[in-house]
Amino acid sequence: MEIKTLNMYQRLRDFNVPSAVLDEIFANKDDLNTMTKSWKALGKEGLRDDEVAESIAKVIIEELGDEFIQSLPDEPVEK
Repeated sequence: MEIKTLNMYQRLRDFNVPSAVLDEIFANKDDLNTMTKSWKALGKEGLRDDEVAESIAKVIIEELGDEFIQSLPDEPVEK
C-alpha cells in the first residue's frame, strides 16, 4: 500500500470507520479512486488531513447506517 493510501486508511480509522469497511473500500479500485479524488478536493479547499478524514468518515458512517455499524464484530483492542 502506498504511503498516501496508508495515511488515508489510518486517519479514517482514527475517526472510527471500521477496518472491515475500509478494507472493502481500499480493495475496490473504483471506490478508492473516488475517495482519493474527494480527499484531494477537500484538501484544495484548505482542509487539513484530519479535517478531511473527519468529513469523509462522517459520510461513510452515515451511508452505512447505525444498524450496519452495530452488526460488525467488535474489533480487537490494541494494547
